[in-house]
Amino acid sequence: MPLRGARKHGLAILGRYLASLAQAGSSDKTVRAYDRDCRQFLKYAAGEEAEFPGGVDYRLLRRYAVFLAGFNYQKSTVSRKLSAVRGLLKFCRSEGLIMSSPAELLVSPKQPRKLPVVLRPSEVESFLEAIDAASPLGLRDRAIFELLYGSGLRSEEVTLLDIVSIDFEQEEVTVRGKGHRTRIVPVGEVALQAVWEYLQKGRPELVCTQGNEGKNIGALFLSSRGKRLGTSDIRRRTIKYVRRAAVKQGTSSHVFRHCFATHLLEGGADLRAVQELLGHASISTTQRYTHVSGAHLRKVYKRAHPRALLNR
Repeated sequence: MPLRGARKHGLAILGRYLASLAQAGSSDKTVRAYDRDCRQFLKYAAGEEAEFPGGVDYRLLRRYAVFLAGFNYQKSTVSRKLSAVRGLLKFCRSEGLIMSSPAELLVSPKQPRKLPVVLRPSEVESFLEAIDAASPLGLRDRAIFELLYGSGLRSEEVTLLDIVSIDFEQEEVTVRGKGHRTRIVPVGEVALQAVWEYLQKGRPELVCTQGNEGKNIGALFLSSRGKRLGTSDIRRRTIKYVRRAAVKQGTSSHVFRHCFATHLLEGGADLRAVQELLGHASISTTQRYTHVSGAHLRKVYKRAHPRALLNR
């Protein structure tokens, strides 16, 4: 098969693979990332004059791994790119296009296990207090970060919320998570109060001042232009309040999800319950939050062990 025809053939297979990912519930973001990563590999394979998928062998994959290592990619990025190729070849095997996948023995680079950044409860309080809730945008921001910390939502999940997602009577929020999975998460009274004040005093101003009545009518959080808020907007607001509150650098909006999980576990919550609240498909993902501070461990030990204190 001519090289150009072979590449077209590979792209056609890739299209079917991506469709299968979407059908299986993968998020649009994941599908787009796998599309980019697999196209990069197909271009490399074409440059090596390897017909896809039959001409792809383990040695070619090893050369491709070395090729990726030549870029300034983080190990996690290289691992994701190889995972995408691994998935594509596994799909080819399931479709009967190859007898076995040469990527089965391909090893991704080892990644150092990084503990998530977690703020102390007092630092979270300082961050929240740094938000001036005297304006519509301030009311909105206070509601957003109270939800991020109070319910452990991801930024993208917050931006996808509609007004009807919040059930004030049941004190819960319906969330559309990764892979289009829906979960129901409890909302604390503090966060509910912040959302209620935003809906009463803040959101009407964001809709009316821009003349956008009827547009984005269902979206919970609106930008200053009356449009549904995006994750980049939340990221910029996080940077602003991190500086204002003088909390540790490197704090992102996702840190509040880490704080939510860690503070729950330190308070005695069950790991399985935290898994459900976070919407993790695997308990192993949640286990990264089982790290706790040495001070907390000492406090628990002194409270629980019969021989920890002399005068007990």
